[in-house]
Amino acid sequence: MGMEFVRKLPTPSEIKKIYPLSDRIKQIKEKRDAEIKDVFLGKSNKFLLIIGPCSADKEEPVLDYISRLVPLQEQVKDKIIIIPRIYTNKPRTTGEGYKGMIHQPDPTKKEDMLEGLVKVRSLHTRAIEISGLTCADEMLYPENYLYLSDLLSYVAIGARSVEDQQHRLTSSGMDIPAGMKNPTGGDMSVMLNSIQAAQAAHTFIYRGWEINTEGNPLAHAILRGAVNKHGQNIPNYHYEDLSLLHELYCKKNLKNMAVIVDTNHSNSGKKYLEQIRIAKEILHSRRHSKDINDFVKGLMIESYIEDGNQSTDDEIYGKSITDPCLGWEKTEKLILELADQL
Repeated sequence: MGMEFVRKLPTPSEIKKIYPLSDRIKQIKEKRDAEIKDVFLGKSNKFLLIIGPCSADKEEPVLDYISRLVPLQEQVKDKIIIIPRIYTNKPRTTGEGYKGMIHQPDPTKKEDMLEGLVKVRSLHTRAIEISGLTCADEMLYPENYLYLSDLLSYVAIGARSVEDQQHRLTSSGMDIPAGMKNPTGGDMSVMLNSIQAAQAAHTFIYRGWEINTEGNPLAHAILRGAVNKHGQNIPNYHYEDLSLLHELYCKKNLKNMAVIVDTNHSNSGKKYLEQIRIAKEILHSRRHSKDINDFVKGLMIESYIEDGNQSTDDEIYGKSITDPCLGWEKTEKLILELADQL
């Protein structure tokens, strides 16, 4: 019964002081943030690809994967901005299973949150050093955001977190895009309320402080599909879904109309190969309507070095230990095909 207080963890400012960033990394982030922001503000017609493993499990294959994106980014730089996924927090529906690198720096060993915080900061830092690409992460714990706030260029709020007040208010204090996923039940009004909250100014308690935020105009929607009461997957990436969301955005008078479409999860029924078809269908919808073309800012795709997924007991290099992902060969081909269609 009760809680066991194991140890007091270092504050974000203490961790940042111990593991500071080079001037080069700061300059890369400033430039990348501006480029990505321009997409959401409608100043750039480039397309965003938030792409990478379902969860970051081990440093070596994750960095290997990201390094493979570098020549691809150069090939498609006139049309696409690649934002690698380094998802170090993994929400679990039942609370069981691998919860991400921040819990388990090594998925085969016991949890160590202090080591996890250090490893996560190190991984994001090294990713920028070797690739020049700033990355995305999921904000599972709002109080942990500041450990990475000087490194991230994109934050996603998951389907199980999007109704939470603290996630919404914390997002209002970010100066980078915060993507709000529709909840697992699919109610778009919940997602839109979350966006409205994140775009507004607030005063609230955060990490023991009373703080003020000015609101985040870059908060936006992520469509990830839904699950009905019978446990069946209900996709929401089709033309009609995009049109409906566009109409709801207009009625709510939200800033910077924008949506990212998640091609996996309930949109694909976790059939990872379907991501290829879904991605291409979304580009077709954009070509069919100027409103949708301007509205859909990018895609979220789960991919890694090897196709599919595996158990944490297996040791196949670069294969997801959570949701199944597209392998590298298919990923490379898909990115080039998308660039040709943009």
